[in-house]
Amino acid sequence: MSAFDPTGLSRRGLIAAGAAAFGTGLAPLRAQEAVPDETEVEPEITTAVRRNISSFRSLDWRPFFNNTANGAVLVDTTSRALHFWSEDESVYKLYPTSVPLTEDLTRLGRTRVVQKVEGPSWRPTPAMKERNPEWPDFVGPGPDNPLGTHALYLSWTYYRIHGTHDTRKIGRRSSNGCIGLFNEHIAELFGLAKVGTQVLLI
Repeated sequence: MSAFDPTGLSRRGLIAAGAAAFGTGLAPLRAQEAVPDETEVEPEITTAVRRNISSFRSLDWRPFFNNTANGAVLVDTTSRALHFWSEDESVYKLYPTSVPLTEDLTRLGRTRVVQKVEGPSWRPTPAMKERNPEWPDFVGPGPDNPLGTHALYLSWTYYRIHGTHDTRKIGRRSSNGCIGLFNEHIAELFGLAKVGTQVLLI
């Protein structure tokens, strides 16, 4: 779970905070234009985090996909939740996520899983390095890696669904483009998803 400091909250405040984290009200879904293909998106290396307002509600895959061939992943950037359906529909999972900080960094639309990597490494793009010269040129697997323990690489260049060692980011607008999950959740999704799994970000 993400770090949480209950200091100064009343019992009612604690209950309200819990309801905000695990509530059942899903904000209305919205469609936006996709960012052009050439857009570079930074990984989840940032100290800027915003208030956790995740909300969750079970969904059916039919309004979003024509079928569940190879499995289907729906990322709702409004509710900050990821839904997974297995190909035979026997498995349904719902996970809290981190989402991009701004709409400019948010890419929406259809893509797919093209690679699965356990213990991913990370390298900044030249544009990232230009904006953030203090960033390292390479980060290998381990607790300092912004991609966490597992990563699902998408057909969009630079975009991943991945874990994070910084659990404070989950449920927040805290990433620079990717979709982040708790490491235990990405490990589970990693085992369920396939190369070719459909992905839709809304």
